[in-house]
Amino acid sequence: MDTGGQSVVHPSSTLSSLSLSLHPLPILNISEHLTRLRLQTNTTLPFVLGALLGTQNGREVEIVNTFEVALEQGEKVDHGSFNARREQYKQVFPSLEFIGWYTVASYPTQRHITLHEQFSLYCSTPLLLILQPIHTNGSNVTLGHLPIKAYEPMIEIRDGSSRSLYVEAPFNVETGEAERIAVDTTARGGEGGTSLESHLQTQRAAVKMLHDRILVLVNYVKDVLSGSTPKDHATIRSLVALVASLPASDSQGFRDEFETEYEDVQLTAYLSTLTKSASILNDIVDKHNVLHSSGREERPANLMPSRRRGMPGRGFGGFGDWDRMY
Repeated sequence: MDTGGQSVVHPSSTLSSLSLSLHPLPILNISEHLTRLRLQTNTTLPFVLGALLGTQNGREVEIVNTFEVALEQGEKVDHGSFNARREQYKQVFPSLEFIGWYTVASYPTQRHITLHEQFSLYCSTPLLLILQPIHTNGSNVTLGHLPIKAYEPMIEIRDGSSRSLYVEAPFNVETGEAERIAVDTTARGGEGGTSLESHLQTQRAAVKMLHDRILVLVNYVKDVLSGSTPKDHATIRSLVALVASLPASDSQGFRDEFETEYEDVQLTAYLSTLTKSASILNDIVDKHNVLHSSGREERPANLMPSRRRGMPGRGFGGFGDWDRMY
């Protein structure tokens, strides 16, 4: 977001008395939102806007989750999309309410006041959470501090007129056990890629090490055969034992044995599937018999067909006695 314009932060050094707790998930969501928009728009500071979800009990506020906010032309909030997303989150997380919004900037400006008025329709005092990238203000982030600031809106009355301002609200990062595990997993993924990538890299390193050691053995045998290296009978015996323990995949005997074992495994799998299918079919037959037997017991006697009532001995195309149908 463009940060041009005069700051609307209250000039005094007074901080808000709000007790604010921030969970790691909103921080990760905002960072991911910014990174994704940078790649999509190919700009260093794209327009980032989203909603904050959490709980509020008096002056105690807890920010738990976020979702992105769609905009219409002219930087107007798409209220239809916003309400739909809010209701969806409400169904999954009924305890979470809309408590504010987030963006990316150096400090709040009049532009943020305009957006604040749009979000005031859903919350009387929506909080503002700003992510401050390093390049935004040209200074480095203090070690141990997140490049995030929270602000609480306020109304200042001066000379008979009022204006909207922001006052900075200090916050603490609140984490649970599950969140700490998730953050640790994410951090490890950022260092070495995804879990699959890390596993593949480990496998590649193991294969490379095995290949290097095989080359050492091959070179040793070549040097012994050429006479440049003296023979070490203990080493040669170890090499012979190693080669003998390897499966002779090129021999016909090995191929025959392998195919026999493969066919045995396939036959076992087929028999298991056939047994399971037969068991299911047996259950269906039992249920069918129970259903029809209960139908015969509940059928009134005066509705039972009989030859004595003039019914034919064969019915329904000769499928047997009519009495047997019941």
